[in-house]
Amino acid sequence: MEQTLSIIKPDGVKKNIIGEVIRRFEANGLTVKAMRMLHMSKEEAQGFYAVHKERPFYDSLTDFMCSSPVVVMVLQGENAISLNRTIMGATNFKEADEGTIRRDYATSVESNIVHGSDAPETAAWEIAYFFSALDIMA
Repeated sequence: MEQTLSIIKPDGVKKNIIGEVIRRFEANGLTVKAMRMLHMSKEEAQGFYAVHKERPFYDSLTDFMCSSPVVVMVLQGENAISLNRTIMGATNFKEADEGTIRRDYATSVESNIVHGSDAPETAAWEIAYFFSALDIMA
């Protein structure tokens, strides 16, 4: 079983679709192993997205991610990383497949409802950024 990190971004929380996003993950075979709502500080958002520090969207992304609460989750399942990314859809919601979270709810590339880890190494780092081993259900 593989684990991945998922974040329901500020726009998803504001749209009141937390339950719908989780329903889609669970309906497709992913299990929530840890979850919490938090309001990231600018420094926490910058730390989480440090890999993008040199990108032109870094400041706007980190501003957006600390603009209101988010929901962070550890999802588990067979091929959880790729399955989560399929359920989310392409980063650019206009390129996302019909029926994906981003196609159905996103309004821009940045305000695209959800974040998901892109590789096992990234997932391990991202999970540890928000959760201790004691927070994650076996």
